[in-house]
Amino acid sequence: MDDDKARQLLAAEREEVEGLLRQLTDQDDEVTQGDDEPGDSVDRAQPLEVEGRDDALEADLREKLDAIARAEERLAQGTYGRSVLSGDPIPDARLEAQPAAELTVEEAEKQAQRRS
Repeated sequence: MDDDKARQLLAAEREEVEGLLRQLTDQDDEVTQGDDEPGDSVDRAQPLEVEGRDDALEADLREKLDAIARAEERLAQGTYGRSVLSGDPIPDARLEAQPAAELTVEEAEKQAQRRS
């Protein structure tokens, strides 16, 4: 994959993830503001459940931003498109689907199996 295409894909991925983070933050602000309003208290556990889910989503999005930053650094160093584990090339189709991919599909599957 040429560098210009990689930059475009990474920029689009960054914009999408940052947009999702902004939406999540805006939703958190709305929920927090609504907490002070009087009204029916149907289930006090529900906001905690939503907050926990939002925290997990925010952590996932921040992890994606970190992966994008690492991919941008690899692009600057000339190693983008190669596995950080083996140095094997990552197919363009995978990079188009996941611009910040750090591993080949096979390597990612092996890591996922080890975690299970």
